[in-house]
Amino acid sequence: MKIEVRKPTEKEREEASSWPVWEKEVSSFPWHYGEKEVCLILEGEVTVKAGSGEVSFGSGDYVIFPEGLDCVWNIKKAVRKHYKFG
Repeated sequence: MKIEVRKPTEKEREEASSWPVWEKEVSSFPWHYGEKEVCLILEGEVTVKAGSGEVSFGSGDYVIFPEGLDCVWNIKKAVRKHYKFG
């Protein structure tokens, strides 16, 4: 399962601005995605480890997590993101 990280289109950025905001301090925790999540990172620096790989992202990135993914979040700088499940 692959985590997609890229820069959002202008349309995606506008759409994401209406989504809820999630914030979390520097921390590390396991997570399971029971459904797909799409998010736009507003602030922070994060590395997510899944299986034998890991991906890093931060402010301005558009990130898509696939349904069924098991991973560990490692938040290096407090994160704020717009997010949408499903």
